[in-house]
Amino acid sequence: MNPQIIAFDADDTLWHNEPYFDEAQAKFCELFADYASSQEILLLILNHQVKNLPLYGFGIKAFVLSMIESALELTNNEISGNGIEKIIKIGKELLQKPVELLPEVETVLGKLKGKYKLVVATKGDLKDQHRKLHDSNIGHYFHHIEVMSDKKDIDYQKMLHRLDCQPESFLMIGNSLKSDILPVLNLGGHAIHVPYHTTWEYEKIDFEVVHPNFNSVSHINQILDLI
Repeated sequence: MNPQIIAFDADDTLWHNEPYFDEAQAKFCELFADYASSQEILLLILNHQVKNLPLYGFGIKAFVLSMIESALELTNNEISGNGIEKIIKIGKELLQKPVELLPEVETVLGKLKGKYKLVVATKGDLKDQHRKLHDSNIGHYFHHIEVMSDKKDIDYQKMLHRLDCQPESFLMIGNSLKSDILPVLNLGGHAIHVPYHTTWEYEKIDFEVVHPNFNSVSHINQILDLI
């Protein structure tokens, strides 16, 4: 492995993210506990999220819209304005969550900066992702910030073209096998999986990844031994 560019996913790779969504969904389930079980409500939200991805994309605002649609379905379109306001409040709280870096992230970035071009390659709401990067105080480590509408093969192809980088000279590091690893391997790039303790259902896959350009580590500082 001799990468020219090393890209990092942001949410749950550089900083904590999914637990905040879990907390928000728990609040939503509490609001509508009289209508369905938590398991049924969580499945309903997920179904709306997946259905809405082509229209809304990823991120907190899309999540809030899917929660509102779920509430309309749960209440047979009889939810009050006050109920909608409570859902919006959950979303606003999410948008104001503090950015907490994962352990050793800044140490790793400090050791890599200057040796490689470092990139943030993430998906989600553009404004929110830039807000989190600003609040994290690690933006100065990165040569380029890419907030992608999705993370499929074509999205990585477009990014690599903009970066003037061949796939074999590109290394992607992230917590999602589905979004951070598989598309890069499909293009002939390198990828390192750094698992996070919880994963959004949409990002889960049901098979083992085996590829000569693939590695998995238990902690982000272990990537230094592989590069």
